[in-house]
Amino acid sequence: MHKWRFLDGLDTITCNQWQVLDTRGNPFLSHAFLSGLEKFDCLNNQNWRPCHIIIEEENELLGVMPLYIKEDSYGEFVFDWAWAEAYHRAGKNYYPKVVSSIPFTPVAGPRLLVNKSYDSEVIKQELLDAALTMINDKSYSSLHVLFPDKDDLNSLTNNAGLKRLTIQYHWTNNGYRDFQDFTDSLTSKKRKKIVKERRDIKNSGIEIEHLNGNEISDTQWYAFYQFYCQTFYNKWGEPRLTLDFFKHIGKVLPQQTLLILAKKDEFYIAGAFAMSDQNTLYGRHWGCNQYVPYLHFELCYYQTIEYTIQKKLRCLDAGVQGEHKLARGFHPIEMTSVHWIKEEGFQDAIANYLDREMQMMQEQTKMLKSHLPFKLN
Repeated sequence: MHKWRFLDGLDTITCNQWQVLDTRGNPFLSHAFLSGLEKFDCLNNQNWRPCHIIIEEENELLGVMPLYIKEDSYGEFVFDWAWAEAYHRAGKNYYPKVVSSIPFTPVAGPRLLVNKSYDSEVIKQELLDAALTMINDKSYSSLHVLFPDKDDLNSLTNNAGLKRLTIQYHWTNNGYRDFQDFTDSLTSKKRKKIVKERRDIKNSGIEIEHLNGNEISDTQWYAFYQFYCQTFYNKWGEPRLTLDFFKHIGKVLPQQTLLILAKKDEFYIAGAFAMSDQNTLYGRHWGCNQYVPYLHFELCYYQTIEYTIQKKLRCLDAGVQGEHKLARGFHPIEMTSVHWIKEEGFQDAIANYLDREMQMMQEQTKMLKSHLPFKLN
């Protein structure tokens, strides 16, 4: 057994030390992203308190489990408010709980980060054992690992974790030559609708700009940030990410950062933010200062699909919610989370609930797949 300890921030770990970890190239698991959330004040007022587990030997990282203490369930995208309410009715406290996730980011990826030079299964087990010890020894109700990738899933479920399914919508690049090649694969009705929506945007005199991180000026970041904030004020309250955080990401991860801006009459009116790795473009945030029909679809779906095709990426991850994405060529994807409930009675009740919910989610996925807009072969 290696020794492990908690870390209440990543400021004492350097980017070079972090690079020994196998993050699969996921930009949201980079040191720049996770430490940036802490450094640029994205977590303090949002109830995400870092308590990362690290395993090290002679100043070399062997493993890290990004971990946060939560006093609510905001920004997780795996909804357990009903569980918290059941605890409350029983006179018990569901919060604080412990969550392994990327704050505000429903993106799949490894959650048990292991040094590439070491036995991954051994280190993964030690990280998970440390997290389970933490909730058993302290006053936390539960441990939740959200959106782990397939490589971590077996390690988690083999240790009595309760598996839960949610649905997201991803677009797959089937070797399309260009956007028209993609739309040619759709039924006539769906193809005509997309063509009309794009034509309306083009005829409205809106100009579209694609900018990677090192091309984005402070003025452009500021314009996008106003759009981003307005979306939150309209829907969810206070914005999660800060302007300084966006600028930081653009600077340190320039090739993985994409900003899509819409301009009309020399003024920016809308923007969308995305990040990428070698295989996937992740559409993350959007906002506008005036309503234009179909502009959301253009920036968040059609422009990102075009970008995915041009860069020969395999997938566009458009995140949670939105069955309207089906008509635009997105597929329903089952996403997994794994949960440990410390109190046995609640563990059993939630396990029974998840068994029923999983069957329902699998049936829903099957139903959604029957409504895809592609031509029949």
